[in-house]
Amino acid sequence: MARLPRLVLAGHAHLVLHAGNAAQSVFADATDRDSYLDCLRDAARAAGVAVHAYGLHPGEARLLATPETESSLAQMMQSVGRRFVPLFNARHGRGGSPWAGRFRSVVIESEAHLLSCMRFVEGLVTPPASGAIHDERQISSSAQHHLRGTPDRLLIEHAGFWALGNTPFEREAAYRAFVSQPSHQSEMAAILLAVRSGWPLGSERFAAAVGRQSGRRARPAPRGRPKSPAEQTEA
Repeated sequence: MARLPRLVLAGHAHLVLHAGNAAQSVFADATDRDSYLDCLRDAARAAGVAVHAYGLHPGEARLLATPETESSLAQMMQSVGRRFVPLFNARHGRGGSPWAGRFRSVVIESEAHLLSCMRFVEGLVTPPASGAIHDERQISSSAQHHLRGTPDRLLIEHAGFWALGNTPFEREAAYRAFVSQPSHQSEMAAILLAVRSGWPLGSERFAAAVGRQSGRRARPAPRGRPKSPAEQTEA
């Protein structure tokens, strides 16, 4: 069965995950992570993507971002790849791509899932969804910007984060309170399932709105043989 095109909606927040090749770490150290962020900063600006949060983990890049157009996310990620991969390979004496394949993305219902996705992106879940031990020495993320107000010129805040308070101090305190609460396994499972499948992360009402706006299916088709008109009438 042919794979459906990636579902991207302009003006909506998306969770993006780009996994590294299982045979190697895509971010070996801080130099790799800084190089990627430099590429991402320029690519996001050129493609018209607002990056709200990021987390560069040893084996993958996680982003929370809003594209201006349906093609903006792909343009940004392609630009990052064209610049970062040659730098990575030259530095480590490797060939090919450090990525396991194309990036994954999912549109999210911000009112319900923005903070949970930010926590996932920044690696602040407890316990970590991947089962790995969180080690800040191995992760570059936007967490300190959102928790402590450390300036980060890559970021453009989402309206949902601004709604946490009238001042930076209030917003940071509210986010600290949120991430200090244990993350539910069902919440993390829903995020991982959505980003792997590509279906919208949100309520049925949100999915229906996404379907109307995109003009395509926003939920998996029911399994089994479609009902005939007679069977539908009987039902």
